[in-house]
Amino acid sequence: MLERVFYGNTLKEWGISLIIIVSALIINKLIVLLNRKVISKITSKTQTNLDDILFKSLESPILLGIILIAIWIATIRLDLGAKVHETVSKSYQILIVINITWFVVRFIGSLLEDYASEAIKNHKGAKAPADKKFKPLVKRIVMMFIWSIGIIMALSNAGVSIGALLGTLGIGGIAVALAVQDTVKNIIGGLTLFSDHPFKIGDRIQFDSIDGNVEDIGIRSTKIRTLDKRLLTIPNYKVVDAVIINVTGEPRRRVVVKLGLTYDTTPEKMKKAMEILKLMPEYVKDIDKRDLSATFSNFADSALIINYIYFIRKSSPDILESTSQVNLEILNRFNQEGLSFAFPTQTIYIEQEK
Repeated sequence: MLERVFYGNTLKEWGISLIIIVSALIINKLIVLLNRKVISKITSKTQTNLDDILFKSLESPILLGIILIAIWIATIRLDLGAKVHETVSKSYQILIVINITWFVVRFIGSLLEDYASEAIKNHKGAKAPADKKFKPLVKRIVMMFIWSIGIIMALSNAGVSIGALLGTLGIGGIAVALAVQDTVKNIIGGLTLFSDHPFKIGDRIQFDSIDGNVEDIGIRSTKIRTLDKRLLTIPNYKVVDAVIINVTGEPRRRVVVKLGLTYDTTPEKMKKAMEILKLMPEYVKDIDKRDLSATFSNFADSALIINYIYFIRKSSPDILESTSQVNLEILNRFNQEGLSFAFPTQTIYIEQEK
């Protein structure tokens, strides 16, 4: 009975091929048990995650590889005709490369996942949400790149002319590239913001005519809430190309004030005015003593000009409130000293003939 022939092979030959495939399935089951009961316990005790990632990434491709090898052996030992064997050979040249590519994708993807998770843990604060958004994007781009290389190598092994294929795809690729160039620019801009970190969510920034707080940094666009509470959605490539001032990142706020005193102010009173200004850190706690300057800078048309420069510390709870306190202090102390602020005036002299 075993010598009966079906499709050019005896039942014995068909049975041996079937046993080879079933044996491969049994071997796969043993490998899974060995990995989960023994190897995983050993790797979990090590200090690094690399061995855990490696064995986890290897398991499925190895199982598939064993099945492919078993089917290959079971097939080539049968008499199925030259055409069938040629088809199987080309198919296996593609499948082996795809399986190796699958392992590389799983391994690199797990490494990126592990690295990104550690990076997000280390980035506490408002920057973490942006990192979470860009993590899948970066991973997807890397995976697409690896799969592209794997598919090209597989087709090349199967005898497909890659040059001709790329030439055919090139025409359509040009049209697609023109259609999505703005999207690509925005994605690249988003990656640039992610890598450079010129600002983070919650920072107040200024560029062009825009002044506001960053509410979200997305893959395609950045959302900014202006000072008048309007929400702007700006493409990332425009943000990257602009000269950005990170107001929140400044160590101190520099304030320049020009004070005009009347022309009847004596030199002694002018010196007194500058002394009051230089002592301002003693009157207002958030004013920094460093780099403070008060100079008699100019004789204007209707005033004697004092150029006053001071800095507000970053620790100030409200910079505008600190500025207001300084101005009130100047007004009070100048009034106490009898220092008069000038306003535009004209003195007209009329010469009368005798």
